[in-house]
Amino acid sequence: MGLTSNTVLLLAVLSAVLLFAGTVWQWPRLAGRGWRAVSGRIGLLLATQLALFASVGLAANQAFGFYASWADLFGRETDQGVVVDHAAGGPKGPLRVVETRRVEGGGEPRSGGQIQKVAITGRTTRIASPAYVYLPPEYFDPRHRARTFPAAVVLTGYPGTAEALVNKLDYPRTARELAADGRMRPTILVMLRPTVAPPRDTECVDVPGGPQTESFFAKDLPEAVTAHYRVDRAPGSWGVIGNSTGGYCALKLAMHHPRVFAAGAGLSAYYKAPIDPTTGDLFQGDKTLRDEADLRWFLKHRPAPGTSLLVTSSKVGESNYKATLKFIEQAKATNKTRISSIILESGGHNFNTWRREIPPTLEWISGRLSGP
Repeated sequence: MGLTSNTVLLLAVLSAVLLFAGTVWQWPRLAGRGWRAVSGRIGLLLATQLALFASVGLAANQAFGFYASWADLFGRETDQGVVVDHAAGGPKGPLRVVETRRVEGGGEPRSGGQIQKVAITGRTTRIASPAYVYLPPEYFDPRHRARTFPAAVVLTGYPGTAEALVNKLDYPRTARELAADGRMRPTILVMLRPTVAPPRDTECVDVPGGPQTESFFAKDLPEAVTAHYRVDRAPGSWGVIGNSTGGYCALKLAMHHPRVFAAGAGLSAYYKAPIDPTTGDLFQGDKTLRDEADLRWFLKHRPAPGTSLLVTSSKVGESNYKATLKFIEQAKATNKTRISSIILESGGHNFNTWRREIPPTLEWISGRLSGP
């Protein structure tokens, strides 16, 4: 049974309830002072606490999509996937469609759009990653068969799952509804996690001698998607959005590659790549690479990028609030980098907060991408 299985969650909850009831029932019998009675009480309390902890952890993982499998949870997910195309004469190249599904609440593709699960292999980096691509209803309308669309990369946090962007944060449904209301233009969304070399957290860095993650997102990914879908090829047609680690990546990609990404939105982002056991040594002693991964350093010491940035935080509940205010002031002082913000009165580093920020973020980024 999988980590995200409802059966596993139900068994954990049932175990916690039964152990609690058993503890209450057996407690009078274990009231003595002997070592057996004391050991019995300790054992029952420990087992009940562990079952309760497991239940809460499994429920939180289902709600927020931290880990997709037991192997992912215990750090055993190391092999990159191999895609087998079973369709005779199917399309060859860096992007292959694995399956398709309807957008939640939508009908046929012409009215509700479509979500395609794809496998992408970077032409230059050879990084392979799954992703979900949202195609708006207009993409399937025969009247718009020659129409091209702007596109936005959407990134999760670490470790995160791409499915969470579809099922928990509702990017496709939100984009469809905003476009139907005239609040954003129909846009192709490419949704994936920044962890393209699992289980390592590469922070969208071109690691010396390691995964060239930044190049994958800035070059290989737009190239593969544009070759497969009707993405507008004019400058300024791409944007990037992310939350947490994905938010840091989104801001960095837009700042480092303004000719590729006309806009970048960081939801609950931080502004400097961490070094910890999940990342390893990202920079291998390269001081320039380390400095440029610090976004505030980059604004101060490098030519201001001609891109639009959006940052979000909360006055209460977010640890990045003060850092976000400082970043805004630095960006404003450049007179070239356009900076916007969403500052909530209160909100945590969680899906509920990001769901409040996603609709205005999509509307904002749509207004900053070029296209017909």
